[in-house]
Amino acid sequence: MKRVSILMLAAFLAVALAPPGAASAKNATVKSADGVPLSYTVQGNGEPAIVFVHCWCCDRSYWKDQIPYFEKKHTVVAVDLAGHGDSGLGRADWTIESFAADVAAVIEALKLKKVILVGHSMGGPVSLEAARLMPDRVIGVIGVDTFQDFGEKVPEAQQKQWLAAFQANFSTVTDQFVRSMFAAGADSALVEHIASDMASSPPEVGIGAMKNMLRYDPAPAVREIKVPIRGVNADKWPTNVEGNKKLAASFDVKFMPGRGHFVQLEDPATFNRLLDETIAGIVKGK
Repeated sequence: MKRVSILMLAAFLAVALAPPGAASAKNATVKSADGVPLSYTVQGNGEPAIVFVHCWCCDRSYWKDQIPYFEKKHTVVAVDLAGHGDSGLGRADWTIESFAADVAAVIEALKLKKVILVGHSMGGPVSLEAARLMPDRVIGVIGVDTFQDFGEKVPEAQQKQWLAAFQANFSTVTDQFVRSMFAAGADSALVEHIASDMASSPPEVGIGAMKNMLRYDPAPAVREIKVPIRGVNADKWPTNVEGNKKLAASFDVKFMPGRGHFVQLEDPATFNRLLDETIAGIVKGK
């Protein structure tokens, strides 16, 4: 009897002392609309669910500092878009719309009813398109160092020049490109990790996604979406707040001065606080 009591106590303490949400951690896979296997992680409980969408040539690990924080109050989902992380390849065209369908497939698989999408860089446009696909489930979209100017269009000649550089030497150009996105004084180990990680992405995915990202026009999605659109941006690049508001009256943004493009990794504590405030504002209708 004493032995049973000790085992019961040990089991209780293992659960009671575990990090919040740890018991609910789950890695899973679902098929995209075009049959590509999509990997994702889901942890925690609570509405609204927060669905994190990574940037170009990244993966769900780029939200490693957000998942433990937000799973305390929310169901938290981090998705590997097709061609990224642990998800499969084999897609004919790496479009923003197809990535949005990936996000929708994961939300549908989990039967999430109330969702806030949080998208970093390319994940911002992906989140806009996912919100268009699921207007009855998405209650807000938050861009992370993206949405600097909804009306900006990259001239076709500039698009061709940039794509030609990536096509000539994808790994080297990506490495240099990523390094340029950090602010002066950024942690050198973090810079090295992200630059080498993104430069090792499959070139066909990186070049295809870059091509479609440069061509993407967010204006139709922004006009159609009826939910709040917010941002948490670095100040390394200007954000056209007033111009954005002309297309999306709900647009608002919080800034992280002195940081580069990867704000959620460069200063997780500040980023988590600002994102938490933004999420709370959406929930309260502010």
